[in-house]
Formats: sequence, C-alpha cells, structure tokens
Amino acid sequence: MTGRRWYAPWLFLAPALIVAVTFFIIPFGNTVVLSFTDAGTLGGGHFTGLANYQRLLEDSEFWLSLRNTALYVVVVVPLMVVLPLLVAVLVQRRIAGVGFFRAVFYSPVVASMVVAGLIWSWLLSSDGLVNSLLRGLHLVAEPLPFLTDSTLLLFSAMAMTVWKGLGYYMVVYLAALANVPRSLLEAAEVDGAGAVRRFMSVTVPLLRPTMVLVATLSAIASAKVFAEVYTLSDGSAGPGGEARTLVYTIREAGLGLSGEAGYASAMSLALFLGTLGLSVFVTRLNSREHQV
Repeated sequence: MTGRRWYAPWLFLAPALIVAVTFFIIPFGNTVVLSFTDAGTLGGGHFTGLANYQRLLEDSEFWLSLRNTALYVVVVVPLMVVLPLLVAVLVQRRIAGVGFFRAVFYSPVVASMVVAGLIWSWLLSSDGLVNSLLRGLHLVAEPLPFLTDSTLLLFSAMAMTVWKGLGYYMVVYLAALANVPRSLLEAAEVDGAGAVRRFMSVTVPLLRPTMVLVATLSAIASAKVFAEVYTLSDGSAGPGGEARTLVYTIREAGLGLSGEAGYASAMSLALFLGTLGLSVFVTRLNSREHQV
C-alpha cells in the first residue's frame, strides 16, 4: 500500500513546484541566456559572448546607478535593523491604547506604493508640509528641493522606504520579543541591571538571528528599490537621471526606446549576483560572531 503511494508527497509539492518553475526558474534561465545576446525588447538577437558584461564595465550610467544603490543599502539597512526594534520594544508593553499605535505604525505597510508616493510628494514639495514647517520655524529661507535635487531626492526615497517598511519589521521583532525568556530578564533585574542594560545584555543577543534576518531582507529590498525613486520624481529620477538606481537603469535599458533586452538581462544578472553575495556575507559574518 505504501509503495503504491510513493507519488503522494509529489502531489502536495506539485503546485509550488509548477509555480516556481514557471515564474522563477524558467525566467531566470531565460535572463541568463539573453545576457549573452544582443536581443531587443521583442526578442531575437544573436550570441555576443561577454560583450554585454564588457559594456557594463564601461557604462557610466551603470556605475552611477550602482553607486546610488550601494548608498541606498548602506543607509537604509542599519535604520531598518534598529528603528523597528526600538518601536517594537515600545509597543510591546501591555498598556491602554497600544493597539492603536501598532496599527498606526503598520498602516504604511498595507498602503500601495502609488498612494505612498503621492503622500510623500505632497509632504516634500516646495509648498508641502515639511517645507512649510521648516520655513515657519525659520530654519530655512527658501524651500528645500527635496524632489528636484538628485541627492535630496535619493535621501527622500530612503526615508520613504524606511517609513513604509517600519511596521513590517516591527511585527517581525514583536514575534521575536515574545520568545525572549522572562526568567533571564528577571534574573538580570535582580542582579541590578537597569532597563537599558537588560536590553543590551539580554534582549539584543537573543534577537541577533532576527536582526540578521531583517538585515538580509532589507538589504535585498534596498538593492531592488525602484518605485520610491520613480514615484517621487514622476519617472525622471531627478535632473539628468542622477538619482537613478540599478533597477531603474535596468528598466530603462529593457523598456526604453532602444529596447536592449540583452543588456538589461546582463545588468539584472549582475544585480542578482550582488544581492546573493551580500546575503552570503551577512550570514557568514553572523556565523563567525557566533563561533567567537
């Protein structure tokens, strides 16, 4: 009877396997193949070897977008690791009205990127709320060009990313904080440790795996950022496209007037290898710290 049902586990796995093969494995393999061709948006093309990758090394727009993406990761990831943890610690307490604050912090997560972009565009425009407050407090004489200056646009997109992802990672930390043994915290309190010392010496070490998870997920999301820059700049990525990110450049290469799908595939593969290397680096760094 058991031998006749050897296929039963595969029946349960079949839907997930079909989805994975259809929407992930086959498209990934197609991207790898296209990266070695000069294919256009509508397909076709001929094998060109490593020409696309050689072009990457000489493309100033690619290096500009790579620099902006790296800066995005460096700034956003530490904020995503620390700020949601602090918020989770604050809303973890069982006090009246804490559910309201949890909902407030989580609400940006369920908002669409278009709505979030409209909100932040209104906040950061020359006559928006932020500039009005700054001028009302006499901190600036003229409105700051949050949406028209390339550097400020990039940092504005970072702030939007943190704002939108804060609630999601807060929930992740809340789940981890619920598993911190109360006995360890009480023992530390008996030994005379204050709230800050208990947090740094007991809570943070126990949350290290979760912090690594958050760092990895936020790093991957930051490396793939596109919508924030696109919505805040109305699709221009700032003056001259100076605030462009890697995904923005890939989109422009693949869907622009030139329609260079082969070159866009090469950049996509470079992005994949970069995010994979970053994930491996963070994981191994955490493993070494545990070994020490």
